[in-house]
Amino acid sequence: MSTLSKIRPETRRRLGIGTITLLAVVTSCLVSSAVRAEDGSDPAAGGALLLQGKGVAEALPAVRLGTDMDVSVSGQIVRVRVTQAFRNTSSKWMEATYLYPLPDDGAVDSMKMVVGQRVFVGRIKRREEARAIYDKAKAEGRKAGLVESDRPNLFRNNVANVGPGETVLISIEYQAPVRQLGGEFALRLPLVVGPRYVPPHTLTSTTALTDAAAVTAPLAHPSLGKSLNPVSITVHLAPGFAPANIISPYHKIAVIDAGPVERTITLAAGEEPADRDFELRWRSASADPTVGLFRQALDGAHYVMATITPQARVEAGSLAPREMIFVIDNSGSMGGESMAAAKQSLLHALTTLRPQDSFNVIRFDDTMTQLFEHATPASAEQVELARKFTEGLEAAGGTEMLPALKAALVDDRPDDPRVRQVIFLTDGDLSNEREMMAEIAANSGRSRVFMVGIGSAPNNYLMRRMAEAGRGTYTNIGASNDGGTEVMAKMTALLDRLKAPAVRELAVRVEGASFDLTPQRLPDLYAGEPLVLLGKGDRLAGKLTVTGMIGDKPWRTTVDLSSASDSPAVARLWAGRRISDIEAQRWSNQIEEAAADEAIAQIGLTYGMVTTQTSLVAEDETRSRPAGTKLTREELPLLLPKGWDFDKLLGNDLPQAEAAAPAPDQSEPMELPQTATGFLGTIYRGLAVLVLGVAGLLASRRRRPAGAAA
Repeated sequence: MSTLSKIRPETRRRLGIGTITLLAVVTSCLVSSAVRAEDGSDPAAGGALLLQGKGVAEALPAVRLGTDMDVSVSGQIVRVRVTQAFRNTSSKWMEATYLYPLPDDGAVDSMKMVVGQRVFVGRIKRREEARAIYDKAKAEGRKAGLVESDRPNLFRNNVANVGPGETVLISIEYQAPVRQLGGEFALRLPLVVGPRYVPPHTLTSTTALTDAAAVTAPLAHPSLGKSLNPVSITVHLAPGFAPANIISPYHKIAVIDAGPVERTITLAAGEEPADRDFELRWRSASADPTVGLFRQALDGAHYVMATITPQARVEAGSLAPREMIFVIDNSGSMGGESMAAAKQSLLHALTTLRPQDSFNVIRFDDTMTQLFEHATPASAEQVELARKFTEGLEAAGGTEMLPALKAALVDDRPDDPRVRQVIFLTDGDLSNEREMMAEIAANSGRSRVFMVGIGSAPNNYLMRRMAEAGRGTYTNIGASNDGGTEVMAKMTALLDRLKAPAVRELAVRVEGASFDLTPQRLPDLYAGEPLVLLGKGDRLAGKLTVTGMIGDKPWRTTVDLSSASDSPAVARLWAGRRISDIEAQRWSNQIEEAAADEAIAQIGLTYGMVTTQTSLVAEDETRSRPAGTKLTREELPLLLPKGWDFDKLLGNDLPQAEAAAPAPDQSEPMELPQTATGFLGTIYRGLAVLVLGVAGLLASRRRRPAGAAA
């Protein structure tokens, strides 16, 4: 029996607008109370801030931003240098802050600030200490840079005391593992943060309000165009074999041979707007490797990374009946291309159901509908009802995912031997990620949770962590102009893999040495998906053995750890994964909040990484802003992710509280240049200075904390 609710789209949209307006008002209070001029006056009171809160920016910012990304792929490790040029086009002294995404499995470990011909190297400090150093330098008129993280995939660059007409470069570096799936390798560079929905029930304390403010930023009105943050990307691809089938599904690229097994990839246009993630994929021109083994020795400890892909296929005739729960997000952020991709994905999934399967469909915005009261047999009539239900969905309202997750995890038959799979189709752009992971940790039971990230800028941190907590996998379906080809290809591949686990009941042991391995909770493996293990031990010796079950037969593979190749990145990758384990223990209440924070802080300090508890800070020793001169703070706006519908997200009747008010002395609007040539020229000149100056600085800089890499 259908239990469809009749919630008017207009009502849902107004609810979403109301929540966003509430956040704008709240964050306005936070900003106006926290941001002051040096003489104690409130810049907001005089109209000096671009935004009264974090709403929609309708005027161009005074500080312009350009970004360059230099990427090196060596084997299965990615090393990325992100250089951001902050150029002050106004006559005021400015402090600028910019929220930007990085891969959630990345590890930021380096920061340099370039001012003219001088280079300042950042230092890892506890978060509170780094903020105090930055604030002191800012108040004293000295230039300073600060990199903070409020989520593993969300970072904020702060730069203080940028003079009129001046440009300051902030360069950070991070590393991450290469993704591998079914013989295809990939790297993904997030370029924009989608506006985060903040559920009203989470705004219950000052801490919660501060957290909400940290993961939100002003949104640039579409009338400002796409040139606010031009990005250039260069990838030096050296995977250790001759790469083939090099593609970027969301950007046009140019590929140049740089050697027998090396390629250089750039954006065909030279630069692109930061409104969608960049992804690069490649394959091996010969046989795809099944095991990747890397090692690093650091400060008396030995680290290893093993990527093991089982050669397993599931015969079609042996497929058991399944219970499939499909959850689709139809909130306002899904408006436009994302909603179309999600509906197409679900419609295709419905065609794969068999009569012996059972299923249900749950849709959510700030309300929720279950198509059936319980999972129902996939008869032709019920599947047709689900198809019509899906086709009628429209994007509107807020992103209240938690009730839908709770409903999806309700298992009426916990002892049923059938495979139970929950498939989420969403962009995941919300702020209460911790509630999602805690719910899965507490109530997933026999369910496996599979996340399908929809759109050009999904919340990869939420998607990947929900899938890991639910012992499932994560797939991204981006916004590409291919007529839906990618949607069909990726959903078909995912559903084929989900027909049955390739390997289940996984177990790992090391013989001949003692290793602290991560992840601690092993998932099922599906065809073509590798198991990536990271370990830390007192010596690199012995054999690593992985066992499991393929169908009703045991499976086993063994690798000799002494055969691993050297890599300078493994220690920090292990540290990053260990932080993920600590967070998982926090969600499942296995560790207290204070203990988790302290453990994460110690890892950040030991391995020289930015975490939620540690930050990078750089400061000049000499004053640059004249005494008595006011400092104006500006939070730079983000572009609306490509494919998002502005009216669906916020509505035509955008409340006045969200609108941006240009400063009264900004009588003449500043036009952005047609290209980012000026930015890129500054970046390249600054990088040259950085290369020449760092050697001398390193000789005199203080030693890193014990255990940190050079």
